[in-house]
Amino acid sequence: MSTAPGTARPSVPVTIADLPRLRRRTSGVLIAGQVLGGIGVPISIALAPVLATEVSGTESLSGFASTASVIGTAAVSLPLAALMTARGRRPGLVLAYVIGAAGAALVVLAASIKSFPLLMLGMAAFGAASSANLQARFAAADLAEPDHRARAISVVVWASTIGAVLGPNLSAPASRSFAGTSIPPTAGPFIWAGAVFLLTATLIGVLLRPDPLLTARALAPAEDQTRAGRSLRAGFAAVKASPRARLALLTIAVSHTTMVSIMVMTPVDLGHHGAGLQLIGLVISGHIAGMFGFSPVMGWLADRIGRLSVIGLAAGLLSIAALLAGTADGNHTQSGVGLFLLGLGWSAGMVSGSALLTDSVPQPARAAVQGLGDLTMNTAAGVGGAAAGLVMSQAGYGWLNAAAAALLLPMAALALFTSRRRPVKAPDTGTGTGAETSTGQ
Repeated sequence: MSTAPGTARPSVPVTIADLPRLRRRTSGVLIAGQVLGGIGVPISIALAPVLATEVSGTESLSGFASTASVIGTAAVSLPLAALMTARGRRPGLVLAYVIGAAGAALVVLAASIKSFPLLMLGMAAFGAASSANLQARFAAADLAEPDHRARAISVVVWASTIGAVLGPNLSAPASRSFAGTSIPPTAGPFIWAGAVFLLTATLIGVLLRPDPLLTARALAPAEDQTRAGRSLRAGFAAVKASPRARLALLTIAVSHTTMVSIMVMTPVDLGHHGAGLQLIGLVISGHIAGMFGFSPVMGWLADRIGRLSVIGLAAGLLSIAALLAGTADGNHTQSGVGLFLLGLGWSAGMVSGSALLTDSVPQPARAAVQGLGDLTMNTAAGVGGAAAGLVMSQAGYGWLNAAAAALLLPMAALALFTSRRRPVKAPDTGTGTGAETSTGQ
């Protein structure tokens, strides 16, 4: 193994023969971290609107807490990508979880002194942990074989299921655990979340060795080991040069925005049609099961039949979901099926888009491009979530679903157009160093 002068090296020398064992170890650490990190975010985020109401004294500001968290997730994406590009996955993920823990502490302080600006700052910092959860899927792809890259991503995404199920159910005991103290009950879950983030940071910092990104870089051909190709500017240039990378970015952003826009307003629509909290919870649980539970299937399909085919599947599933949900008109079973398919379509788009994004750019630029992908995804979803309330109030839930489905048209059209143009690929090693080369496509 050799590295170019001045480049970072993994802490332990690795050879090609070591890769199968290292892939299993890396995957195991990332899955464990994803389970813990996945618990930390939902354990408290469900109570964020309630806490914002208590601190501000008005329900009109209740949505700002979740919005601040989404903004924080988006804002940290590029700095996190820059750090990973320079120093590897481990320091980037550890820092993001530590920032998330600091944000949780600020939220608790804000709740105690009734400071709404401090609450917004804390929620923005809290969002860094969500960014770490998202970036973990790309760490799984660093050492994956090209033909198994989507499956490696999907397994880490699947691990989020455990946290998504456990987290909300831990909110009540977390709230009660500080009864009799000066800490408001609605702030209690944030203390638990902060502790979970610190535990996750410790797990990643101690066990994610050697660093998967640095290892993949060290095993790459010599021409891929220059610093010039690893900057954020190089990442933007790589996306500009690759039509498939642009399609991948669009797929991730549109799939996430469509899902968020419909999902956030579905409980409101169900409530308007007489659904109780138990039924609403059941529908959302089915939606979450669709999002995460079937991601390994989507990863297998993306590796077996191709990324573009699964992007087409995502567009189809999301369109059907919007049709079913938007025309349910009080049919709760139809709403439930629609929300399940919405989660399934999101999973197809997220897994195939993430794999295609990794495939389509040179190895040195991947961390920067992946950070750009998460920035684009979260920014678009933040705008979509905010706009969803306006569309719902002015035109209704049916038109909201129609608008969300319309977002899928450019994604489907670009996927169809791209599928008709054959890319030329550079040789790709088991570490995934090859990328689409410029062919004027």
